[in-house]
Amino acid sequence: MRNIRYDGYLGIRMPREIQKKRIHQVIQEELTELQRYTLIAYYFQEKSVPEIAQDRGVNKSTVWRTLHRAEEKLRRYLRY
Repeated sequence: MRNIRYDGYLGIRMPREIQKKRIHQVIQEELTELQRYTLIAYYFQEKSVPEIAQDRGVNKSTVWRTLHRAEEKLRRYLRY
């Protein structure tokens, strides 16, 4: 779900440090071990989906599903 920006309204903005802290907390506390590994490998270590699939010994579609579920969980917890 994308945030819809209204004319001139940016919503309540949190300082960047607080945003980083919240993201880190959600990744560590709310994601499963596989979701955490997949998310970190894809976004921070810049591994491709086929590389992650080969590392884990699973199909590429499994990696995509895991990544999608991790992203959805992040969005859900960071929404509030």
